[in-house]
Amino acid sequence: MNPYISAEERARLARAIHELPADIDAALKDAGLVDAYRQRPAYQKNDYIGWITRAKRDATRQKRLDQMLR
Repeated sequence: MNPYISAEERARLARAIHELPADIDAALKDAGLVDAYRQRPAYQKNDYIGWITRAKRDATRQKRLDQMLR
């Protein structure tokens, strides 16, 4: 479950909802970006997680995570 997507937002999303991996949650907290992430629309929060977790290589995953954090 993605704790940053509310039940109301979940109900409005037509696509599959991606689980929030612990390392991405930790990266958001470490960067002090939790509030900024929460302010994004639900579909963007969900799409970011899906995009990052679909990476096949660790280097690509890290690059995508870094890009989201910027």
